[in-house]
Amino acid sequence: MRRILSHALGIPKNMIRVEKPRIGGGFGAKQTAVSEVYPAFVTMKTGRPAMIIFSREESQIAGSPRHEMEVRVKLGANKDGKIRVLDLYTLSNSGAYGEHGPTTVGLSGHKSIPMYTGSLEAHRFNYDVVYTNTMAAGAYRGYGATQGIFALESAVNELAEKLHMDPTVIREKNMLKEGMLMPAYYNEIANACALDRCLERCKELFHWEEKYPVRDMGNGKVRTAGVGMAMQGSCISNLDVGSATVKLNDDGTYTLMIGASDMGTGCDTILAQMTAECMDCSVEDITVFGADTDASPYDSGSYASSTTYITGKAVEKACTDLKKRMCAIAAGLMECNEEEVIFEEGRLRRINTDQSVTVAEVGVKSQLNNAIVPQATASHSSPVSPPPYMVGMAEIELDKLTGEVTVLDFVSVVDCGIPINPALARIQAEGGIVQGIGHTLFENITYNKKGRPIESSFMQYRLPTRMDMGHLQVEFETSYEPTGPFGAKSIGEIVINTPAPAIAHAIYRATGVWHRELPITPEQIVMGMEE
Repeated sequence: MRRILSHALGIPKNMIRVEKPRIGGGFGAKQTAVSEVYPAFVTMKTGRPAMIIFSREESQIAGSPRHEMEVRVKLGANKDGKIRVLDLYTLSNSGAYGEHGPTTVGLSGHKSIPMYTGSLEAHRFNYDVVYTNTMAAGAYRGYGATQGIFALESAVNELAEKLHMDPTVIREKNMLKEGMLMPAYYNEIANACALDRCLERCKELFHWEEKYPVRDMGNGKVRTAGVGMAMQGSCISNLDVGSATVKLNDDGTYTLMIGASDMGTGCDTILAQMTAECMDCSVEDITVFGADTDASPYDSGSYASSTTYITGKAVEKACTDLKKRMCAIAAGLMECNEEEVIFEEGRLRRINTDQSVTVAEVGVKSQLNNAIVPQATASHSSPVSPPPYMVGMAEIELDKLTGEVTVLDFVSVVDCGIPINPALARIQAEGGIVQGIGHTLFENITYNKKGRPIESSFMQYRLPTRMDMGHLQVEFETSYEPTGPFGAKSIGEIVINTPAPAIAHAIYRATGVWHRELPITPEQIVMGMEE
């Protein structure tokens, strides 16, 4: 934000201070400076504080929606279901500007094709991005992978139907497995991949064999199920930077300073947990101070599912350095060499003796005749972006008379490495699934002839509520990512990617009609059956 405002207003960066208060969700929208320049400009001209508050209509028509994409998929497979060739082309609509145009489109292929590395012999991915006279598109959870996965997973489900195969079996034959090289994913190796176990566990939890067949419930209603799988990333490799400063206070507690922005994701809690784990203390002993450009260490931002993976590793590094510094201070207290002191169970102990000092004693000593700063700062960047994986299965009831679709059950199993905080991870997954169901069945943006969005209120733009959701179940299959903090990968974005292909598949099973455009409305379902 500081960089963008500096360019826009022609003033030095050091004249701009950005503080993050407690805020709600971002989901990509806060990656674009849609409105901040206006109050900044007013303040420049008047010298007085300024604020901008959007009405509901303004927020609907002046935001940054997901990129509209048209994706063409060609598959070549043997009769036994082995997928040998895959060709994917994406045409992306960037709207009036191109801020995220070149980057989102890449993920439509790079985060979908690698899932079928198991038997793939050749692949191709091409794309084009165009400007149109519509609202400028921007970052949104899933960031292009969502569109590509919907297209590819729907094509694989269609292939399974043509070959009269169970769609879970065709995936078992072709899916990426641990240790495989991913040519379509920057030639990285899948060091931590539990996708096969995710599918196996999801089938078990969902009772796939019972729910997959089409069942007539009477009164024109049928029930059936569909499946989809997904992958994402854990940062932008060779680009993202995370930093953390960990400081020992004189009472033996710690202050964690970060530049990562907690936008309802819980990263303040997760990074505090990591600090507590490293420093052998309670989470209550960690004070988190974050996201102030005048005081925080640099962080490239809470985006690209990178915070736990990138900033978490910076926290690990900073804690390791701080413990060395604390050992050096403790050595002065115990009148020994630094090499004789180890950090153990929240105390600093002299090897081969009973002599030890508390962390609080080291904190006090740091203020008296001391030249060693009890504080450490570390940065981290990664040359790889290890993907998380997910399998989702949806059971629906479809009314053939009205076209209404009711999601009865959605079960997902996610591989995000080692979940740092399983409760927060589960909440992320549940929220992402609901968003995915929303853009599959409810949410739509249409434009008038002048390119103005028609859905300018919640009367036109339909969002799902908890009343529209059936049973949701989320479980985790763990893998250990060696490049991540405590074996962790990301979870923030992947969870939105499976509802669309799974529900579209179930609708086909119920009606015999493939719907290749989202959202899938009751009108489209009825018209499809009539045609």
